[in-house]
Parts: sequence; C-alpha cells; structure tokens
Amino acid sequence: MITDLRYFAISEFDCPCCHANMMDIGFLYRLDDARHVSGVPFKINSGYRCLKHNHDIKGTRDSSHLVGLAADIACNNSSDRYWMIDALLDVGFMRIGLRQDFIHVDHDLTKPQELFWVY
Repeated sequence: MITDLRYFAISEFDCPCCHANMMDIGFLYRLDDARHVSGVPFKINSGYRCLKHNHDIKGTRDSSHLVGLAADIACNNSSDRYWMIDALLDVGFMRIGLRQDFIHVDHDLTKPQELFWVY
C-alpha cells in the first residue's frame, strides 16, 4: 500500500461511482513529484475510472484512466497552468491534454508520446 505520497491521499483517485482504485504506483509517485516541483496544489478531478463510469461520462474506449495511468487536474488560471505543465514536463510526463478548466496527464506508453492536445 502506498503511504508515502507527500501531497495526495490515495482516495483522491478513486472511481466516483464504485470507489475502485487501480492507479499505477509509478504514475502516482511521478505525479506527486510534479506537484512538489510546481509549488501549486493539484486538485484531482478524475483518476481511476471503472468501465461503467468511463462509459457514463463518454470517456474514450481506450482511456488511460481505465488502467490507472491518467489523472485530470483542476486548473482555471494561466499562472498555475504554466507552473503545473512545466513541472509535469520536468518529471517526465509526455502526454498532456488541456481544457480551460483542467489538465489531463497520462503516462500510457502504449500511446503516442510527446503530445499536447486541446479538448
């Protein structure tokens, strides 16, 4: 069991409908490192998703959330967004999606790397 994350409780990544949590440990440690580097709080909007929840919210069939390799982090101001993205890149994340109110980050090596996208 993970007990030494500096900034997150594991429950922050639970699926909202069934409370399952199959988050990848390495992903969580890397995200925790990014939070430390950024100096900006990370509020997790979405972590692990079960198939039902992913379907209900119209997530993609191959969503990295389904395998515990993704998180959506709340963010709605440009300054925080800059520091968060800078830190995510600094610790080695290479897949980042942007929406006005959140940042998606994943470490899914089965998908193309070195990408930014906008929702």
